[in-house]
Amino acid sequence: MIIVTGGAGLIGSSMVWQLNRAGIDDILIVDHLGNTTDKWKNLAPLRYNDYLERDAFQEKFLRGDFNQANIEGVIHFGACSATTERDCTYLVENNFRYTAMLAEFCVARNIRMVYASSCATYGDGSCGYLDDENTIESLRPLNMYGYSKQMFDLWAKRRGYLKSLVGCKFSNVYGPNERHKANMRSVVLRSWEQITATGVMELFRSYKPEYADGEQLRDFLYVKDAVAMVEFLFNNSRAAGLYNIGSGKAESWNKLVNAAFAALGKAPVIKYIDMPESLRDRYQYYTCAEIGKLRALGYDREITSLEDAVKDYLVNYLETGRYLGDE
Repeated sequence: MIIVTGGAGLIGSSMVWQLNRAGIDDILIVDHLGNTTDKWKNLAPLRYNDYLERDAFQEKFLRGDFNQANIEGVIHFGACSATTERDCTYLVENNFRYTAMLAEFCVARNIRMVYASSCATYGDGSCGYLDDENTIESLRPLNMYGYSKQMFDLWAKRRGYLKSLVGCKFSNVYGPNERHKANMRSVVLRSWEQITATGVMELFRSYKPEYADGEQLRDFLYVKDAVAMVEFLFNNSRAAGLYNIGSGKAESWNKLVNAAFAALGKAPVIKYIDMPESLRDRYQYYTCAEIGKLRALGYDREITSLEDAVKDYLVNYLETGRYLGDE
């Protein structure tokens, strides 16, 4: 059995889809579906053996129900992924303490565990974007979400757990199965929504003179590439420690939005709007994941170009209403 936490979310459900493509369906999905989103729709096309709500899973876990289970691995993507979340106690319990509980269980039993860290741990990028466990103490995240991920990375390093665990520092991941994410939907999805509704796409103005409006740079990664990288790390016994999961390219919001207009066959019309003051001192103007460590391990798959990925997402999923697994 493989346990996938956060298995109804964007990356989690895509990971189950990737495992299904490899012929694997003995999967326990753990998540919190709630009553306000359509996240359950991500699960409908997938094959899995069982599902547990997050709290029920934790109760069974703490009771020892999994102590004798035949668990091949744990892929832990369950977390609060909202970079704007201000409840620090909630982030500590959900993103740090919950992960620590699973890590102690897996390390003690020599069970393979891959978990979600984040490129948000790199903060403003002044310390670089190198996935080197020896330098993570110097990182200063810009928000509590990033710090909750940093807390676990540091905790795992101090205990020597990074010698066996695999931490995935995800970049800006987008793609099918993110429609439930409310305010955390990607700009690609927002582009489709705004362009089809109004013909115009809104982007934040720049507040740094070295970046023109819309020329703020991000490492954008299609979710299909993200889960292919995770699958490679999960199956590679030599993989341990932290790995950036990104495209290795810094590309502008303007380029991304122009790709969306092109995919929809429309001329680009971009409007630049004020950024909320609450975000201005916590906004990343540049991110670019160094993926040399992943490549050196043997990952040689070509990463989908921004233009091709945006077109696939908009034309084959958003325009058709399909989810991963509906192919």
